[in-house]
Amino acid sequence: MTREEKAVIIDELSQKFSNTPYFYITSANGMSVKEVNTLRAQCFEKGIEYRVVKNTLIRKALEALDTDYSSFDEVLKGFSGIMFHPESGKVPAQLIKEFKKKGGSDKLKFKGASVDSSVFVGESQLDVLIALKSKQEMIGEIIGLLQSPAKNVISALSSGGHKLAGILKTLSEKEN
Repeated sequence: MTREEKAVIIDELSQKFSNTPYFYITSANGMSVKEVNTLRAQCFEKGIEYRVVKNTLIRKALEALDTDYSSFDEVLKGFSGIMFHPESGKVPAQLIKEFKKKGGSDKLKFKGASVDSSVFVGESQLDVLIALKSKQEMIGEIIGLLQSPAKNVISALSSGGHKLAGILKTLSEKEN
């Protein structure tokens, strides 16, 4: 690979890293071709872009960004694949866990991730990433919490109105 080709890949990767807020670095070392193809197919089904790139190119692309990814230095060793998802930081983590569970093998390793510029390093962080709620989920919960008291007041007022109308009707019938 020539320097020009490497420069193009580094530029393309740095643009991808800056435009995609959710990316994971994995290792598929020791996986068979069939297992890697299965992984790629599952990534495609879930809207995840999976690429295998040399560690030095990943490192140089990350250095070009404003965010400090120096903690990824220990991650960028051995075989590295990158998973990009444009909408959710949770989907790749779920895919990795499902793939390990279904395949019955721990050949796919989670090395690290960046979720909204927060860095997660190490296999132990996988469950933390699965538990993370997306921005849309958080906004939905907040809106639900804000609407709940208003709904209670409206339902109390509307049910009280029906009771009051019923009482007045009963009283007016009694007088006749």
